[in-house]
Amino acid sequence: MGTRGLCLVIEDDRDIRDLLALILMRIGFDVMGSANGAEGVAAAWEHRPDLVTVDLNLPDMDGLDVARYVRARSEAPMLFITARAEVDDEMAGMASGASAYLTKPFHPRQVTETVNRLCPVGPLTAHGRQQRV
Repeated sequence: MGTRGLCLVIEDDRDIRDLLALILMRIGFDVMGSANGAEGVAAAWEHRPDLVTVDLNLPDMDGLDVARYVRARSEAPMLFITARAEVDDEMAGMASGASAYLTKPFHPRQVTETVNRLCPVGPLTAHGRQQRV
């Protein structure tokens, strides 16, 4: 069976990172996690994920900066999952390169539905990955 591709989860809270990994693996993604912004940016540049999730409140840098650095070298859909729930935060997130924005606490179904909208399932590529529709 093929994979939908690689999702990079940039999240400092291990429990949330593990929950996101479980949700994403269940819908067909390979998952790589990073606990801070600098590691996340480096992983995005090196591994070229098909989807990136970003927490805005990271220990070493603001998630908005992480998004801008990732977006400079990647066109992969970017999903912000954060506790910042103000309209201004969402607008800043979208302006920095996010494709979608979810607030914590989230329901796993919200993540699944949003990811399926951002990365629709298509036929397999020659490398065994699902093509984006």
